Amino acid sequence: MSTTEKKLPELFGSMVFNEDTMQQRLSPASYKAWKKCITDGTSLDLSIANEIAEAMKQWACEKGATHFTHWFQPMTGVTAEKHDSFITPVGGGKVILEFSGKELVRGEPDASSFPSGGLRATFEARGYTAWDPTAFAFIKDDTLCIPTIFCSYSGEALDKKTPLLRSMDEVSRQAIRILRLFGDTESKRVVAQVGPEQEYFLIDKADYVKRKDLRFTGRTLFGAKPPKGQELEDHYFGAIRPRVTAYMKDLDTELWKVGVLSKTKHNEVAPCQHEMAPIYSDANSACDQNQLAMELMKKVAEKHGLVCLLHEKPFAGVNGSGKHDNWSLSTDTGKNLFKPGSTPSQNAQFLLFLAAFIKGVDEYQDFLRATVAFAGNDHRLGAQEAPPAIISIFLGDDLNAVVESIIKGTEYKDAGKRTLEIGVDVLPAIPQDNTDRNRTSPMAFTGNKFEFRALGSSQSISGPNIALNTIMAEELEQFADILEKSSDFQGDLAKLIKKTFTEHQRIIFNGNGYDDAWVVEAEKRGLCNLKSTADALPAYIASKNVDLFVKHGIYTKGEVQARYEIHVENYTSVIRIEANTMVDMIKHDILPAVSGYATDLCERADCKEAAGVACRYEKSVAAEVAKLTDELMDACMQLEADVAKIPAAAEEAMQYSHSVVVPDMNAARAIADSLETMTAKEYWPFPVYSDILFYN
Repeated sequence: MSTTEKKLPELFGSMVFNEDTMQQRLSPASYKAWKKCITDGTSLDLSIANEIAEAMKQWACEKGATHFTHWFQPMTGVTAEKHDSFITPVGGGKVILEFSGKELVRGEPDASSFPSGGLRATFEARGYTAWDPTAFAFIKDDTLCIPTIFCSYSGEALDKKTPLLRSMDEVSRQAIRILRLFGDTESKRVVAQVGPEQEYFLIDKADYVKRKDLRFTGRTLFGAKPPKGQELEDHYFGAIRPRVTAYMKDLDTELWKVGVLSKTKHNEVAPCQHEMAPIYSDANSACDQNQLAMELMKKVAEKHGLVCLLHEKPFAGVNGSGKHDNWSLSTDTGKNLFKPGSTPSQNAQFLLFLAAFIKGVDEYQDFLRATVAFAGNDHRLGAQEAPPAIISIFLGDDLNAVVESIIKGTEYKDAGKRTLEIGVDVLPAIPQDNTDRNRTSPMAFTGNKFEFRALGSSQSISGPNIALNTIMAEELEQFADILEKSSDFQGDLAKLIKKTFTEHQRIIFNGNGYDDAWVVEAEKRGLCNLKSTADALPAYIASKNVDLFVKHGIYTKGEVQARYEIHVENYTSVIRIEANTMVDMIKHDILPAVSGYATDLCERADCKEAAGVACRYEKSVAAEVAKLTDELMDACMQLEADVAKIPAAAEEAMQYSHSVVVPDMNAARAIADSLETMTAKEYWPFPVYSDILFYN
């Protein structure tokens, strides 16, 4: 066995207080109680929590930890932590290291300064964090990090983990009802499984620090297209540069230490763009680990003199970054419920779960669109690099043929020329991985899972997965209510599947989502085309969507409203910051630079004329630069004036920012980018695309 083969298994999870470590360090009774808590949802006695806390502390201290923190995910989209040391005074100026079950189970961070959407007033500061025993603690920066939920003093969820856990429980409960109808008496739980592929950009830190737009907004607000971009398609899957290889190697090491199943790494389409893809895990772990991965990507980049950009569109003119959310359902016995299977009974069950998914996506397409709506993603969705804003499902030719044969009641022939019927005893095997991948589809079936491709690279994956879990739970509940009362299971199953496919076939689209004809066709089908965040976010508070989440106990009505308000305010805040940054850069950087360049050209022209030398270049360029300079000044003044008029009311502010401020910004950028192409490089006040995207 090679040294690497020995080291990697030892390295993986070495900074995680995982199940093996718990089994080694806890008494059999405590370990059994923890396992029962995980599988059955039972509570832990304080005595058990105390033993776990002590074992956790000893393990962490052996690893060099001096502090602990309740690591949680507020509605900011990033994680939060407050560090406390293990030290306790014992008199005589001495201390001991202690960590109690009470400290493990509950924390009390200040909740007043986190986004709450009106659930909490600023003067109401008390909030609680509570240990999530289903997620493993880990060590980061010599601190024991304990994954927790975050709620207000009065119990409202102020985080992204709490509703995710609720949705996982609910989809499990409803899926088990369906499995029982098919004779599965062994499965006790169905687990939502997620594998989030993460795209990102790496640029040289020296270029980054010279650009206010990158530092303040995460993207370039100005930048003319470079002579070479991604036209030659030579970056995608190309040889990885040594500097990036070194970064990726260190990133893998850090991710593996904290138990992140980093599996795949490669160059993406745009220059400087890359991807990391993990192996599947349960949705809760996947969401935690993706947040951790994004943090570590940035930290590791710093060590290599690089900056990791997670914005959806850091550079105009080349592909932006997304996050492909591969979602499925599996039983605790290891069965993937979206795997077509090799036996007729498995296929009948698969078709019912498929029908539930198709129905759910069709009925709640607007909400799914809203879960990926934010300012950064507006630059990406609908472009020729990401799925359109229209939600649809891609099934592939073979599976689509199965669905159509069921709808039409016609003969379906597979490779074996068998006729398709919906009886559990006669349904033929459906091939797995029988389809090409459709990168233009927002929701593509890829053999045993659905790939939700509309997520933005910087966003938490919790929201979209909460939606998928809850929507699926609703449809499975409806199906279970019908089939549990059936006296003719096979007959009613066939009718239900056919009825569902027939009524919701409009959401299935296997063609080119980039084609303009699809926009026309989607409108004919009655599908939503919510092009922008301002168009999409109101779906959060549509009555049918609120009712869905309240019914299943995922959110209260107030929690839904709060999230809507947070997203609305965030959109306006981002646009305001970008607009103010743009004004600042125009006034203090671009205008002085181009004015100086025009002046120098005029002086050169005067000198040449006095010497009787031709100076057409200097005069023509100076005239055009001066003209564009005045236009940019006017555009800047207009932008600044319109930003000052952003309404106070949140919804009005969002709509105004989208319809007035964003067009102002686009107009100012167009002028500035034209100036960049005419201004000598040594005069331009910050690094240009060709320097940033093609660093050494």
